Amino acid sequence: MQIVHAPHLPVREEWLALHQEPILEPDLPIVDAHHHLWDRQSGRYLTDEFAKDVGSGHRIVASVYVQCRSMLRKHGPAAMKPVGEAEFANGISAMFASGAYGPTKACDAIVGGADLALGDAVAPVLEAMLQVTGGRLRGIRNPLAWHASPEVSSSPVTPPRDLMANAVFRQGVANLARYGLSLDAWVYHTQLAELYALARAAADVTVVIDHFGGPLGVGPHANKREDAAAQWRRQLARLASLPNTRMKLGGAGLTVFGFDFASRATPPSSEELAAAWRPYFETCIELFGVNRCMFESNFPVDKGMFSYAVLWNAFKRLAHFLSADEKAALFSGTAAATYRLRLSGDE
Repeated sequence: MQIVHAPHLPVREEWLALHQEPILEPDLPIVDAHHHLWDRQSGRYLTDEFAKDVGSGHRIVASVYVQCRSMLRKHGPAAMKPVGEAEFANGISAMFASGAYGPTKACDAIVGGADLALGDAVAPVLEAMLQVTGGRLRGIRNPLAWHASPEVSSSPVTPPRDLMANAVFRQGVANLARYGLSLDAWVYHTQLAELYALARAAADVTVVIDHFGGPLGVGPHANKREDAAAQWRRQLARLASLPNTRMKLGGAGLTVFGFDFASRATPPSSEELAAAWRPYFETCIELFGVNRCMFESNFPVDKGMFSYAVLWNAFKRLAHFLSADEKAALFSGTAAATYRLRLSGDE
């Protein structure tokens, strides 16, 4: 796989501070179904930084850490290097479990990065990850986002073009079922047909579709949003017909969505974000239903465009017309069921 630099927006704390809002529905329990942690030249987002965000007013009861090639082992077999990331995330979970960083059960579920292209040989890697996470490992994600245009890229790793159709890769995916693990998949809308074929072939593996299913708004799709939206919806409907699929609502702070909020003098309000994302949200709810959809922050990647507090206000605005039970599913229930989280009785 070719390593390139991801076009993640820089986080500008001073700019984010220019717009603040009262917290909507502060008592609503939330599971942040997708976030990352890292310490890189491009920025640091570890325990202190995440604790500050989850402590900014919303009731974040738990979170799901997702693979981002953080803290890979330097030594040992290449196949085992991603075990270091799972071990790292488990260590962060232990830090939050102490209560020293607030009440959030951070990294209570972990989505690791074992290389599924190993096929059946991925089994010992999965077993090692389960061991070092104390059972917190709930799924695996591999880089899958691929596009022919150099203007479209939101991942520092470019996978082979036809990886999802590769027989050995599919063997690796099949191994997830043996361990009760799900598959997280970040793909562009142009790849949803391939993801459908993969999810259909792996009917006993829960396939979690990241970031609204990747509707593109840049490169060759920048001036063809209606066509892209029609293709996106058509392919999502096929995926939604498979009972083993789930949808993550979020990630629209990625540059590939084509929104220009980060170029403005002040950050966007939650009303602006909700208005921009409503077509995505309504389509996903219509196709998958609330019991197969979950909200995600995708922080710190999306933090270059809006703050954590404003993001969750936007999600609450999108869901304001739903019943209490439907909100509970979107904000915590679906994530808890998908990633087998043990929340306390009042959540």
